[in-house]
Amino acid sequence: MPEIFDASKKRKKPAKPSKSAKKVVVVKKTSPTKNVPKHVVEEVFEPGVIETQVDSSVTVPSQMEQSFQAQQPDDVTVLDVPMTDVASEDSSALPDAPIHSGPSRNVDDYSQIMANESPAHNPFRSFAAKPTSTSFDSQHHEEQILLLLRQHPITQVKWILITIVLLLLPSLFSFVGILNFLPLRIHFFAALGWYLLTFGFALESFLNWFYNVYILTDERVIDVDFQSLLFKNVSTAKIENIEDVSATTKGTLGAVFDYGDVQIQTAGTVVEFEFESVPYPNRVTAFINELIVEEEREKIEGRVN
Repeated sequence: MPEIFDASKKRKKPAKPSKSAKKVVVVKKTSPTKNVPKHVVEEVFEPGVIETQVDSSVTVPSQMEQSFQAQQPDDVTVLDVPMTDVASEDSSALPDAPIHSGPSRNVDDYSQIMANESPAHNPFRSFAAKPTSTSFDSQHHEEQILLLLRQHPITQVKWILITIVLLLLPSLFSFVGILNFLPLRIHFFAALGWYLLTFGFALESFLNWFYNVYILTDERVIDVDFQSLLFKNVSTAKIENIEDVSATTKGTLGAVFDYGDVQIQTAGTVVEFEFESVPYPNRVTAFINELIVEEEREKIEGRVN
């Protein structure tokens, strides 16, 4: 015959813990309703032994909760944390919580100039927006290069023409016959030395153009002054220290090919930066102003780069 459950019978009480055991009652979460709390109680009687009681249906009045806490011994710790939605929890309500920090926004989200530009894959461009394969020595781990500038290619025509003339001079001398009185062996070594000097001049001019760059990142303005293979000067300033930006276009060539100078006044160690003969100076100025506005927005929103 199956055993019939008798509700009148009293349930046997569990064995009492030893007096030396420390009892810890932790109320993990309660519902946001003030008068109808729900509890998840963890009772620890012995090391490594945890008895968990979950009550999700029985409501406990607030007076009973107060009497429950008042009857606990001194070695009882009660933690009462309101239950809130994790996704909508405001960390500013907790006084000891750190300031919220998050990644920087994509440049296309706050810059109209960059939104209209496609990433630059050509390393020889003088206006390289969002270059994909470019880095520099002092670049930070999460610092992004947003714009790389060089002097406009039209400004390099002078040394290119000089190189072409120097390459043609030996042929001209040979055609005129100015050096016919010299032996052929002297002609050969003279021409070889001339071409080596011409190549050295062209290489130095190209390196000065290629490595004299102006870089705008999401954190800094960087001016790389390349003087030789053994010496270069790098000046930097934070975006937040920029005080004024202006652009100047000079001459007919500057107006026709749209290049000019950009002056940046800062409050840092280097008072003034000057980007000389860069393409689209007005667009560069507008983009720097967008970076300044974004930097101020990051301060207001508490975002950290």
